[in-house]
Amino acid sequence: MQVKRFRGAHLFSNAHMSHRDVEKFCLPQPEAKQLLRSAISELGLSARAYHRVLKISRTIADLEGEEKVLASHISEALQYRCLDRELWRR
Repeated sequence: MQVKRFRGAHLFSNAHMSHRDVEKFCLPQPEAKQLLRSAISELGLSARAYHRVLKISRTIADLEGEEKVLASHISEALQYRCLDRELWRR
């Protein structure tokens, strides 16, 4: 899916997306967007973390063969983010 999405662009994978690319290619569905907004305020995520969560969500959606970023993709990406934060605190 990434090859098709990035055809004609300067990108090869979701990991290489800039902030502008994230805004273009990782548009979450309304329910997913609301979940992400809630997580940002509750977890105190930075703008950088916001974009990382969206990139991971896009990858999860790609692995499922889904063109849209759904709330379930955001939720899974947030779980990885929280796990990552927990491991770094140790």
